[in-house]
Order: sequence, then C-alpha cells, then structure tokens
Amino acid sequence: MTPGTEYTFSITRVSDNGAESKPAIASVTTDPLPPVGIRVSDIGSESLSLQWDTPPGEVDSYIVTWSSEGEADQELTTQENSLTISNLKLGLCYFLQVFTQLKNGRISAPAVTSVCTNVPQPDVTVLHVGSDTVTLGVPPIDSSERCKLHINYHSNTHNDTLIEDESSAVDVTGMTPGTEYTFSITRVSDNGAESKPAIASVTTDPLPPVEIRVSDIGSESLSLQWDTPPGEVDSYIVTWRSEGEADQELTTQENSLTISNLKLGLCYFLQVFTQLKNGRISASAVTSVCTNVPQPDVTVLHVGSDTVTLGVPPIDSSERCKLHINYHSNTHNDTLIEDESSAVDVTGLTPGTEYTFSITRVSDNGAESKPAIASVTTDPLPPVGIRVSDIGSESLSLQWDTPPGEVDSYIVKCSSEGEADQELTTETNSLTINNLKLGLRYFLQVFTQLKNGRRSAPAVTSVCTNVPNFQPNESEKDSSFVGVDGQIPGAEYMFSITRVAANGAQWKSDSITVFTDPVLPVKINVSDVSNESVSLHFQSAAGEVKQYIVKCSSEGETDQDLQKNTNSPRPGVCYSLQVSIKLNNGTRSDPAATSASKKTQLESLLEHLGLEQYFRKNLSMSQMLEINERSLTDEPKCYSDLPWCFVKKLLMFNVTARNVKCTSEGDSNSKATSDNLNLDLNNLIASPVSGDRLNPLDIITALFLCSDGFVQQELTLKMSMCQFSVPLLLPNCDTQQCTLMLWAMRDIVKKYRPQSLSESKGFKEDRIVISELPMISFVRLGESSLSKSEILNKLLSSSQQYHDTFVHHNMECGDSPRRISNGLVEISWYLPCGNKNMDIFSEPVAVANLRGDAASFETQYSFLCQTSAAVFVFSDNLESEYTLLNNQNHKSQIFLVGNKQGTYFNADALKQGATRLGLQKKNLIIKTQQKSYGQFIKTIKSSINDIVQNSKMKMKIEQMADIAHELGIMVDEDCPECQMAKRNADAITAEIQDTLKYKENQLPRQGQIWKQLTMLEKEEFRLQNLGSENIENYKSKLQKQKTQLRAKQNSSDMSDAMTCFINAISRPGTERCYFLKWMRMNLDNLSRDKLSDLRELYKQKCESSENKEEIKDIDKQLSSSSLGTEHFFREIGQIYEASVCLPETNPSRQQLQHLPKLCAQLLLDGFPVELVDGDASNIPLRWVSDVLSQLNEMVSPKNKVLVVTVLGVQSTGKSTLLNTMFGVQFAVSSGRCTRGAFMLLIRINEGVKTVLNCDFMMIIDTEGLKSPELSQLDNSYEHDNELATLVLGLSDITIVNIAMENITDMKDILQIVVHAFLRMKEIGKKPKCQFVHQNVSDVSAHEKNSRDRKLLLEQLNEMTQAAARMEKKEKNKSFTDVMEYDPDTGNWYIPGLWNGNPPMAPVNAGYSEAVYDLKKNVIKLLGNHQSSGNNIMEFTEWMRSLWNAVKHENFIFSFRNSLVADAYMKLCTEFNKWEWEFKKDMYTWVTQAETSISNFGTIAAKYEISDIKELLTWLKTEASTKLIYWEEKLLDNLTQYFKQKEGHVCLVEGYREEFSNSAKNLRKEMKNSVFNQLTAAAEIKQGMREVDKIKKNHTKELEKAVSSLIDECREKNFQMTNKELDKEFDKMWKQTMSKVTFSKPQPKDIFTSVFNCLRINLSHKGSHACELLSQRRLEDCGFEPFKVTVEGRLIQFLHKMQLQKMSDRIIDACKQAVVGKTLKHTNYHDTDIQEILHLIDEKLQNNQDVDTDITFEVFLKQHICGFAARNFQKMHEEFLHMNDPHTCLNQNKDKFCADFKYLFHVTSVRRRQKNSPTDA
Repeated sequence: MTPGTEYTFSITRVSDNGAESKPAIASVTTDPLPPVGIRVSDIGSESLSLQWDTPPGEVDSYIVTWSSEGEADQELTTQENSLTISNLKLGLCYFLQVFTQLKNGRISAPAVTSVCTNVPQPDVTVLHVGSDTVTLGVPPIDSSERCKLHINYHSNTHNDTLIEDESSAVDVTGMTPGTEYTFSITRVSDNGAESKPAIASVTTDPLPPVEIRVSDIGSESLSLQWDTPPGEVDSYIVTWRSEGEADQELTTQENSLTISNLKLGLCYFLQVFTQLKNGRISASAVTSVCTNVPQPDVTVLHVGSDTVTLGVPPIDSSERCKLHINYHSNTHNDTLIEDESSAVDVTGLTPGTEYTFSITRVSDNGAESKPAIASVTTDPLPPVGIRVSDIGSESLSLQWDTPPGEVDSYIVKCSSEGEADQELTTETNSLTINNLKLGLRYFLQVFTQLKNGRRSAPAVTSVCTNVPNFQPNESEKDSSFVGVDGQIPGAEYMFSITRVAANGAQWKSDSITVFTDPVLPVKINVSDVSNESVSLHFQSAAGEVKQYIVKCSSEGETDQDLQKNTNSPRPGVCYSLQVSIKLNNGTRSDPAATSASKKTQLESLLEHLGLEQYFRKNLSMSQMLEINERSLTDEPKCYSDLPWCFVKKLLMFNVTARNVKCTSEGDSNSKATSDNLNLDLNNLIASPVSGDRLNPLDIITALFLCSDGFVQQELTLKMSMCQFSVPLLLPNCDTQQCTLMLWAMRDIVKKYRPQSLSESKGFKEDRIVISELPMISFVRLGESSLSKSEILNKLLSSSQQYHDTFVHHNMECGDSPRRISNGLVEISWYLPCGNKNMDIFSEPVAVANLRGDAASFETQYSFLCQTSAAVFVFSDNLESEYTLLNNQNHKSQIFLVGNKQGTYFNADALKQGATRLGLQKKNLIIKTQQKSYGQFIKTIKSSINDIVQNSKMKMKIEQMADIAHELGIMVDEDCPECQMAKRNADAITAEIQDTLKYKENQLPRQGQIWKQLTMLEKEEFRLQNLGSENIENYKSKLQKQKTQLRAKQNSSDMSDAMTCFINAISRPGTERCYFLKWMRMNLDNLSRDKLSDLRELYKQKCESSENKEEIKDIDKQLSSSSLGTEHFFREIGQIYEASVCLPETNPSRQQLQHLPKLCAQLLLDGFPVELVDGDASNIPLRWVSDVLSQLNEMVSPKNKVLVVTVLGVQSTGKSTLLNTMFGVQFAVSSGRCTRGAFMLLIRINEGVKTVLNCDFMMIIDTEGLKSPELSQLDNSYEHDNELATLVLGLSDITIVNIAMENITDMKDILQIVVHAFLRMKEIGKKPKCQFVHQNVSDVSAHEKNSRDRKLLLEQLNEMTQAAARMEKKEKNKSFTDVMEYDPDTGNWYIPGLWNGNPPMAPVNAGYSEAVYDLKKNVIKLLGNHQSSGNNIMEFTEWMRSLWNAVKHENFIFSFRNSLVADAYMKLCTEFNKWEWEFKKDMYTWVTQAETSISNFGTIAAKYEISDIKELLTWLKTEASTKLIYWEEKLLDNLTQYFKQKEGHVCLVEGYREEFSNSAKNLRKEMKNSVFNQLTAAAEIKQGMREVDKIKKNHTKELEKAVSSLIDECREKNFQMTNKELDKEFDKMWKQTMSKVTFSKPQPKDIFTSVFNCLRINLSHKGSHACELLSQRRLEDCGFEPFKVTVEGRLIQFLHKMQLQKMSDRIIDACKQAVVGKTLKHTNYHDTDIQEILHLIDEKLQNNQDVDTDITFEVFLKQHICGFAARNFQKMHEEFLHMNDPHTCLNQNKDKFCADFKYLFHVTSVRRRQKNSPTDA
C-alpha cells in the first residue's frame, strides 16, 4: 500500500455457496514514512539549513525538532521541504529529527541526523611586534557565548601553546628575538568545539648586538667587537658619526669590524644594528668613543735659571692641536697653552728648582692625548746680597742671602795674587775664612750647589785684610796703615796725623776730613695701600742725614723719584720701593728695598663691599639663598651689607632694591641736624655729595662680577621682573674687557600683544634672547647736559605711571660717582599690550644704554652700532669726537641729540659733524628753550616709532654673540661646561616631536603602569574591592599583580633619552647644573610652542559646535602636553624602584645604586625635587626615602630640618609666593602649573641656627587644589584632600594661600584635613597655620575683616565639633585643638603682584614688603617652636607613616567638607537601621521557610503540596513578594528622610541616587541570598529523602544482590569468605553511590565572611582603624582574655577598671548570643555576625560616659569576632555534617555491610538445606 494514504476497506463475508454478508466498511490510513534524503547545509555558528525529500503519501506538513545536551528541546512545523533554524549556540552538536505529519495528525517515525554548529575562524591581525613579544589582534565574535583562543606557535627551534580568553588583543611573550614564528590560532568554545585555525607568520624584532666593546683605539682608527644576540642574525650594520662630520655606514657578517680614516681627537657616536635575512633591522647598540690624540714626543732643548725650552715635534696631520703644558714643583703649579711648534719656551720659573712637566696635546674639539712627562731642574742662581764682615788681618766672615730654588749647599772660593786658591763647602748662609795674610786683597766667589751637583754662576766680591792699629813700641818703627774704630756712621771727622821719630822729633801735622759711610735704613714697613696711595715707614738712621731718597719702579716703567712730582702709580701693578740715605756731602747709602702693589679700583671697591672672596670663588645660588642674619635685617648698617641688602630685596621682587644706602649715613645726617638747629644756608648750598655713597650701578656690577652664571641668571630674571634694566655688556675695569651676558638673560620670558593681534586677543610669548627685535641704543659722546637715562625712563613710561627703568642722577645715590660701572651696557625692553590708547610703541623694541663716555669705550660703542637699528648720540660738543661716529662698518642709523641750553653746546661743531656724517634733519634732535621737555621727549619717541615701524634691522641677542666674538668681547656662554651641557640637553630635546608619544616611548615607566601600581597600593590598604574573598588570598593576588607590573618595568630597556639624561646629571657639579638649566629651558620652549599651537587650534574648533569630539581630544592634549625635567626625574625614580625588586646581586640593580645620591646632591644644590607625583597621586616611597637617606649621610651631623609648606587653590600664586619669600626657583612659567608636591632645601647660616635650632629649611610647594582638569573626575575631592592632608601633616608651618573668590574651597579642604587628622593615630603634633589673603591692598583690610576672620574660625570650629562627634573625640572642641592658629596674628593681607598693566608693569612694592613681613613672621614662629626640627631620617619616617595613614583612609577624603561627611554619616546610620530591619525580617522568614522545607513530607508539614520542587517555587514567589515590599519601604523611607529640613540633609542631596541604587541592589543581593538558601535547603531535603528511600529499600536490594552472588558461586563451585564478601559489598556500594544524584554541600570559610563584615562595620572609622585591622589576623584573636590597653595614652587606674568592666560585660553578652545561635544547630549566615556587631555598637553607645577611643573599639571587636568566628565555623561544619546525604549514607555503610553478610550466610544455608538429599 502507499504509505501515509487513507484507504477505505469494504469487507464482505462470502459463503461457499456464494452468499454474501453485508459489507463491513473500515477506513484506515497507512503509517506515513519519514522524510527521505535529509540534508544539512549552510552550517553557521548560530544557524543551519535543513532540506529533505517528500516521502510517498498524502503529506500535510513536517515537524522538525532539535536538541543538544544541556539545552531544552525545540520544535517547528513547516509545510515546505526545507527549514532554516536560527538562535543556535556555536560549537554545539545538535540532534535533528524531521517527522512527516498527515492531515489527521498522524506522525511518522523521525528522519534523524546530527550536526555541530561552527566555531568562526578567528580573524587575526598583528598589532604589535616586539623583540620578545607579539600582540595579535583577534576581534571577539558577536555572541553571548564565551570562547577561548588556542594559540600554537613555533619556530625552527621552539614550539609552544597558549590558551587565552577572547579579547581584542592577545600578548604572546617569552619569544626569541629576531626569529620567524608561525602562529596557528584556533577558537574553541566552552563545549570543546574548535574553529578552523587561522595562520599568521611573524618575525620578532631582532635585538641589538650585546656587550659592544671598543679596542685598539688609535688616532685615526679603532676596532669594534660585540656578542651575537639571540635570533636568526644575517648580518650587522655599523654606522658612525661625529659632530660636523657626515654619517658613515658599513655592513659585516662578522662580530667585529675595524673602522679607519677617522679624525684624531673626535668623539664618534657608534651604532651597531642587527639585520635579519628579511631585511628587518634591530634598534641600535650604542657606544661612543674618542679617537686618540698622539702623545707628544718631548725633548729638553735648553735649560736656563727661569726658562726651559722644550722640543715637541708637531704631528703629521691636517688637524691643528694645542699643547697644554702643566708644570709643577714642590711649591708651585702652573699651566701654559701653546700652539704646536717644534720649540716651546716656558718662562717665569724659579731658579734651581726641579720641575715636572706634563705635556698634553689637545685637538680643536677638546680631545686630549696621554700626557708626556719630563723632569727638568732649572739652573741655580748665585747667592744674593753677599756681605763681608769681621775683616781681620788673617780672617774674615762672609754672609749671603739664599737665592730662590732648592739649594743643597754653597761652595766658596778664595784667591789672591800669588796665593794658592782655597775652596770651602758649607750648608749655611755664612762662612769664616782663616789663615789669610794681612793687608792682601782677596777675590771671593760663592757658588750655589744643588742636590744633583749643578752649580750656579758665582757671586763675586773682593776684600783686603786689615793691618792692625798703629801702636808703636820700642821694636816697631814706621807703619803705612793706621786703623781708627768707634766712629758714628754718616758723620764728618777731622783727622790730624803727626809722625814722631824714635828720638821724639815730630814732623809737621797733616789733616784730612772724612765722612763715615751711612748705614742702610732699617725696619721698612708698607701700610695703607689703596688705589691712590701707599704709606712707607722706616726707622731714622744714625748720623748727619740730609735726606731720604725713595725710588719707585715697576716692570716696563722708568724709575720714579718720589721726591719729584710724578704720576700716580698704576693700580694693580707691583712696585719695587728703594730707600737710601743722602748725606750732606751728597754721599748715598746702598738702598734698602721692599715692594708693594697698588690696589685697583675694582679690588678697592670689592674690599669696601666685603665681596673680595667671591671675586676669587664666585657666589653660588645655595650661598645666596642661605638664611642668615642679613635675611632678617631691614636696613644695611655698613658698606659690606649693601650688596646683600640689594640681593635680598631683588629676590623678593622689591622695586626699591636699588635704593640702598647705609643707615649710619642717614643717622649722621639726622644727628647733625638735631645738633645744629640754626639754619646755615651757605653750608647747605656748598655741601658736596658725599664721596662715600656708592652708586647702585657699581653695586650691581660688583655683584655680577662676583657671581657664578646661575646667580647672574637669577639676578637678571628678578631685575627684569622689577622692570629694571639688566646688563648686556658687563665691564671689568681692571682688564678693560667686557662680557656679553647672553646666559644671564636666557631665563627671561616675555609675553606681549602687538597691534596685529589686538583684535584676536592673541599674544606672543618667548624667551627674550631668541626674540628678533629692533634695538635702539643710547650713548654719550663727550660732554652732555642732558641725562639720557632719565630721558629713557620717560620714554618707556606711560603718562599714567612713571617707572625708573634705568638708574639716573636724580635717584637716590644715582649722583654718586661711578667707580667700576663705566663701560656697562644695560638693556631693557618695551612690550606693547595691544591697546592703542596705552601703548607707547605698537611693536616690541629693545633699548640699550651705554654708561660713560663712548669715546672711552670704543669696543662697546662698535658693538652697539653693529647690533642696533639706531644709535642716539647725546653730545653738546662734537668738535673732536665725530671721527668715532664716521665708521663705515656701522650698520645703524645715527641720531645726534644735544641741548642748546647746555654750557658746552657748540652749534658749529654739531653742524660740521652732521655734515661729515651725512645726517638728515630728522637725525638731529636739539633741545631748545622754546621746546618744552615733554615736546623734546615726544620728538625722540616719534623718531623711535619710525625706526620700529620701518627698520629691517632686527636681531636676536643670540646672534649678537657672533659680533661680540669678532670684536673680542667675551660671551658668558662660551665656558666649556655650559657648551657641553647645552650639547647634551639639545641631544635629548631634539628628538621630541610629539610630546605624548615621546613620553610613551622614552619615559614608559611613569605612564599607565605607575598609575596601576598606585591603584594597587591604595587597594592593598583600603580593600575596597575585597568582596567576600579571603583577605590573605586577595592581598597575595594584589602583591602578585604588583610584582608583575614591576617585572614589566624591569623588562623594558632604558631608553636612549634616559641614558643620556643620567649620564649628563652624573657629570661634575657645574656642568650638571648647566645641563638641568638647559633642559628646563628647552622643555619649556617646546611646551610653550606646543601649547600655543593647541590653544590656537582649540579656538578654531570652538567656533563650530560640530567639533565636540575634536575639542575633547584637544582638551586632553592640553592637559597632557606638559613635559619638564620632573618627568625625567620621575622616570629615574621608577627605574630605581623597579630595580629594587631585583636581587641585590643583579648587575642592573647595582648599576643604579648611585641615583639617589645624585638626586640628594641636587637637593643640596638648591634644585626642587618631586615628593608627590601629581599625575599618579602617589609618592614613590622607596625612591624618596633613599634620596633623603643619602642626603642625611651627606650632611650629618648637621641634619635637622624644619618644614614650611604652601597650600591653596590652583593659580592663586603659591609658587610665586614661595619664590618671593625665599628667592627660590619653583616653576611658574606659562602652562606649567605645579602638579603634585616638590621639596627644596635652604641652608641655615650658623648664626641663625641658634635661633631656629635646625640646619636646613625644607620648602614644599604643592599642586593647586580644585583644578579644572580634576574637577570633572569622580575622585577629585579624594585627590585634593589626600594631598592637603599629607603636606599639612608634614609641615611645621603651613601657609594657606587664599584668594577671596575661593575661600569656601579652602575652608572645605581644611575641614577634611582636620577630620582626617582626628581619624589618624594621635601624634602630638599641631601644624601651625598662616592664612594669606591675596589681592587685598586696602590698608584697613585687617581691621575690616576681623568679623570675617571670626566667622571663618566659628565655621571651622563647627565642623571640627561635627567631626569630633563622628569620631567620638569630643575633647576636640575647636579648630585650634587640632591646628595652631591665631585669628589675629595668623592672617596676612597681601596686595596684587603687579603695579599696573602687564607686560610693562613692575612688581608691586607693597606685595614684596607684605611678603617680607610674612617671611619674618614665619621665621619668628619657627624660632619660637617648642622643639628643634626633626633630623632628615625622622622626617623620612614621619613622611612614610603619614602617607600610609593617608592610603588607609577610604572614607572621609571623598567628601567636599566635614559637614557633608557628617550629613552623609547620619544618612548612612538611618539607612543602616532600615537595612538591618530588612535583613532581620528576611532572616526570620528564611529560617521559617527552611523549617518548612525540612518538614516537607511529614505530619508537621502545613503545605498540601506533593512535590518539593513545587514547594520551592511557591516559596521563591512568596520571597520575591516580600523583597519587593521591603524595597519599596526602603525607597519610601529615603524619600521621607530627604523631606526633613534638619541635619544638613540638603548637603547630601547629590547622594540620593546612590542610596536609591543601594536599596535596589540590596533587594537583588537579598534575593540571590534567599534563593540560594532555599535551594540549598531543598537540595538537602531531597538528598535526605533519597537517603531514606535507600534505607527503606536496602533489604530488598541486598536480597537481590545476595541471590545473584550465591548463584554465581554455585556455578563456579566457589565458597566466599568474609573478606571476599567485604570486597563484593564495596563493589556493590560504589555502584549504589554512583547512582545517587544529590550534590555534596561545600564548606565556607567563616573567618573570611566575619572579617568582611567587621571591615565594613569599621570602614567609616578612619585610617587608623583600617591600619589596626590589617595588623592582626582574625584567626589569632579571641584566645586570651581581653585586657584593656590603649596605645599612646596614660589612663588613670579607675578609668582603666571602668573600661575593663564595660568590655567584660560586652564580651559576656556577645558570648551568650553566640552560644544561643550555636545551640540551634542551624547553618551560619552573615546576619549572625552582623547581629553580634550591632550588639557591640549598641552597648558602646549606651556607655558613652566611659571614654573610649578607636584603638579600644577595634581591639574589642577583633577579640569578640575572633571567638565568634571560631564557634560559627564549628557550627557550620556540624550543620553540613548532619545534613550531608553522603555522610548519612556512609554512616549506615557498616550496618548495610553486616546485613549483607548475614543475609548471604542465611540464604546460603537455606539453599543448601533445600538442595540436600535428606530433604528429598
């Protein structure tokens, strides 16, 4: 029949005779056949298509069903032969059935097939390739199903597999660099289904060669070797370059290379790259090396007494070298630099001295050869001052003076005609020669002899021996010689000589007049040496002296007889002075000699000012900033105070700094006035200007000459801010040299708005030395009756405000004669503000002023003429001076300015000079009687305007250096240290193109990794995301993540920039300081350019509202584009902190151990060092601690510090305030607001140490609070409050900087700080507060604001009391209990910084004076400090503990102020009550529901439900209803709470949504908890029912098993022993247990649950509570009896007893509650411990009369929770044991086994009996 077809049967019974019955009719439909040829196609991940062929029959439709394991069956009906099935799950195998259905509903058997859905093949891209890392991009599939990626990757030598969760980027690490890997990526679903693999081939980046080494370094070649890096290396590329040379490159396949044709003495930068076969090139391995300069080959050509000629053959090279010759003896050291030549003369040596010469060949680029050493002894000089005395008839004495040099002995030769020569040797300066003959003339020679035997030329004299006095006796006859003794020197004698014969006869007398020789003047003393005179004193000589003759001589000058009128001796020259005696007869004595140097004007002035020591060793920044007695002295008392008074005022931006004079001068004047009250007009008129008063320009010049480059730069910057002119060319009147002060002006940055930008409101900002501006110069030539400086001041000043830019004669001390400042060229600038009505000149212009007569300073004048657009020459008489002006090389216009009314005015000479110079009428400006002074100034102004508008002569000050060099003018930047530092800084900053990318690539450790580390550190303390996880496991996991991040930091190679930076700051001190300055300036320039471009782009984008995303991106760039030296030091800190995680023996760690010492030295040098990282809001504790530790070692034992900090809202001038107070250098430049906190050290002078009792003052500058960038973030309050708490806690004095518009913000922050202090551990330290109100200039401000101060204190007191109530520290009744503050003396009102409209406004003198008063008060407060400052290590420890306390605080920092926190706490308290009612009610209901489930199926059951699943569903429905009711009740309570008008409810309106969400989340959490408890109870009940069923049926099961076992034994004819029966039972038991379906309950860690509840309970109690909680494990608490101990407090005995009694009562009550719960034998729930904690809180609340603190509360709760958790753990385990079906079954196992064996034996016996023959 045809299947599926309806047939009608007519059945008729027919008899044999053919009779038929009536037909019986039956209708039958044959069974339908299933569809045939079932086919599956288009199999996707979530769908497939099914087709089949129609079976025979009358088919109506088809039913298709599909199912998969674990999925519900699904069904569809179709009338077509195909069907597409959707919404499948990927990677599952589906069982498909297709049934044929007839119209009558009959269904066929199914046609069956099965198919698995696809897992999509991964779409793989390579996102990043590193040396050992590959990042693969694998976009996740758009599906709810979770898949994993199985990544197999292999190279020729390696094979590995990685399994990762699906993500858009997968990192594969640990790969071999420079190796090709093939990746096979398969997507695998949860059910194990796999996609087709995606294949990708990637070659990892090659590593650069390792351990690059340089050897065989010659003058023109070197050898390079390196080790092969891992990977498939093909070859190496070697490049080398040197400054000014073209780059060169070679390729080699070897591990070494020799490079030739180099230039000697050049430093080459060598790079070696690894190259793979596919052409990929690695980063470079870098080294640098300098080629050798050949060592000189030295010979000694000639030796003299003071000269040595050395032979040094020049090298055969095109390179020019110099010879640096250092030579020294035991007493002398000197250096000579000479061009290379075959012979070099070294002069000025000491005779008879051994010299060691070290000759180094130095190339043009500074490279040096090894020194050649030669030792030479100069020829000795003969002895000097040879004298003969004690001349007898047979002997004489010889003395001489020691000649210079290393004399060993003297040789004396004595000879006379006809006599044999004598030679004697002596080591002394005298010798007596005997055995001479009387009356003979002897020739005496004295030689100097050295140790090496060398002899000098002889010193020669001659002398005759005496004949004895004539004393005739009988035997003597006549005598030719008669000696007479005892005469007076220098006296006239008359001798009468008579010859007497033996017989008494006398000859006629003969007479002679004789003058005895005069003696030398003795005891000559030189005194009162000045730059004008010398005083000479000597003892009067005996005899008839007519006069003394004094001769003065010097090298290169003729001798001068000082008795005649002579020129004054030249300053600074050493003069030889000789004094001789002249007798009446004209006879002169030998001269007595001495020498004296006349002081120069400069030396004299420096001595006058007390600066002579700094001329030899320049004044440094640390010396200048040192706090000493002068810092606190208002007026100078003597001349040596003048420069320091100027510096002190200048550093504080005081515009009166140049008005310095000694108070003694003023006192004397006032005294004279008081002594003589009568008016003496004649004396007043005749009174000359005091010559002792010093011109301010001399003080400025002296200071600049005595300062190092950094002090000069700081002085110049401060002078510029005061709108003082600054030195452009600095003269040295001694050397007649001047210096271009380019470096000194480098730090000046000016902002201005030219007319072209006035409409757009734009501005220009740049360093003044690189601004291309026209310069107008003013000089005086000869005599001029006009004051050009005063005219300049009027030119540059607006009509509304006059300012003395240049010092002039009408200023205080301006009329004093200039002693050293003539030749000084000053410069200033006029900068427009963009307002036509206010601007004097529409464009910026520089103005230079030459001091003194230009004719005397031709070099300076030439310089100005070549750099200026115009030169205004002030002169009244050009009669002989015009030739100076007529120079063809001068590029500037010349303007002649004269005064017709002047005494020396010569119109003809002026006219003649103008004609010869070819000047036009407009170039002549004459002040006439008809022309007023104002008109005259206006004429000059008009001329300058024309020049500014039309001149093309514009020049940068940088470019002026070239002209200076041509004119022989020195440039301050030319020193080698400055140039080397510049090259190093430029090498780093030249690479910066995109700041953000540069930071990511070159400074990678401080980015996202450091921020993640910060989050992990804070989470370690705050445990905000702990949840229900075990605390030890959670902390371990956090620690592991930190370790991984540090490992990631360590895995990065140090970037090239950081390598260069560290090398540069490791250089010697001066070069390091120059480098950091260059770096800061370069980075500021880059940031300024970047910010300028971004601001312009931002302005353009804001014009259209369609660019919101672009504007947002630009805004982000504006916030992140800052890059300063602090970022480099921050990177050093992270490099160091990461290295500390390495083993101590690790070379990388050891190489970085010097970094803290470097940073400590910078601190000591006065550089600011970052304390708090503002971007990450964290302190790199290890780095900062080690820096401070190194600092401590460097300064110990002088290591005590006092800390001054500043706090305030952003852009209120905090850094400027500190810079003004202490003269320091915190960054205040454009776009560079301080981020984080920086510390800086200032030395305390010995004299002030006794007052302050410390060695250093630490200044901490902080980030501005309430910054716009952070205000958009959720944690902005937290960031500000953390920072404020830290700096206030660290300080001895905190300056709270307030602008009137942000006083509320500061008040809020102070409230939070005080609240945080209350919550921290008590420290016994009260920071002092000084409130500074900015921009308040009213003199009555202090008086008028007394009410506001009182109100502020009342508000601070109110919030302190609120905080104290919250923290249960009611003893703190006021703000001053926590911080030291006096409203009358602790408030300072400071006027605005600028006096007028910038950019031409000087600093307001009132600002400087007010800040100075504040500074004196701060130092006074520190001096009144109870105790001395902490030493540096104590400060470090305090910082560490304070920062840890801040990190523990997880509640109070998130609020705006304490009143908000108080209102929030009240709301929390109310909400917690509602929540507790909710939980208690649900807990009660759940307990009842669990009882109902437990009683299900018993008589006690009150439900008429037959199925436990139905009961569970019913209970869940009832629970849902109850939960919804409670949710609505909580929300209604919340609404009612916010309707009340008390308790500052309005302050927490912003938190309403948070609490609404908490109510909803609580309902969801409770729902999950309740449903889980009901399900667990139902599963336990179901399991126990199965156990009961097994118990009930076990006999029947055992009988069946026994019968089967006996039959089996009978067949095998085998007898079972008990042991074998046990085995059989175990087998049967395992089979039975395997069929059991109930699950085994999992035990919980109750200690973790209890700890989490305790942590939540204490979370609002402050950082100290969190810190205490983390110090002890809960498992260790509750063993010993609780003993009251409170740290840090002395408690009276009775009070302690009270606390102990109260704690014992609370513990007893809690123990009873715990025991009561354990007796119920129920399971543990968190409500159990919450109930205990509520009980403790209630008891403590009821005992408020007993004073407790947070330590007591934490310890008590830990103790109670410890023993409670122990009991609850036991209760929980017992409950699981009692209600575990597995346990119940196993408890009956032995009984079942016994029953089994008994039944076996009984049944076995019965069967044997039944089958025995006796029964038959």
